[in-house]
Amino acid sequence: MRYYDRYDSPLGEIWMGSDGECLCGLWLTGQRNFDIGRARTGQRIDLQIFRETRQWLELYFSGKAPDFTPKLSLSGTPFRLMVWKMLLEIPYGETTTYGRLAELAAKKCGRERMSAQAVGGAVGNNPISIIVPCHRVVGADGSLTGYAGGVDKKAWLLEWEKKNAFK
Repeated sequence: MRYYDRYDSPLGEIWMGSDGECLCGLWLTGQRNFDIGRARTGQRIDLQIFRETRQWLELYFSGKAPDFTPKLSLSGTPFRLMVWKMLLEIPYGETTTYGRLAELAAKKCGRERMSAQAVGGAVGNNPISIIVPCHRVVGADGSLTGYAGGVDKKAWLLEWEKKNAFK
């Protein structure tokens, strides 16, 4: 990540990171696994990818399901990349569980079983919050377990999507 910019959202500042072509990171201020000092080591510049990301966020925070995804560059282990791709398949306004993702991951890996905790670790290290919707993953009983941005923000995002699911 060499470039960064920020976006003011109803949840506070959102920081965007890019390699110049793709979105590499999207973090809420104060989010676990986000080092604002490191983000600011790059150059703050208005890139096309940041304009597209702001457009996506404007649609999202106006209550509409965005009909496009900015060009993403996710960097991680093959397992994490697989889990993050599965997150992108969770529809707007819907949720899934860590256990269900573990079942899907096991099938994709040709294994009989997969640990929900391993999936949770990948979900918790998602570098592109909101767009890669890790907030849509809940506990087996529907509880709002874990969210790097804070469980209060996870609850807000889920309620926002539920309220605006048919716009």
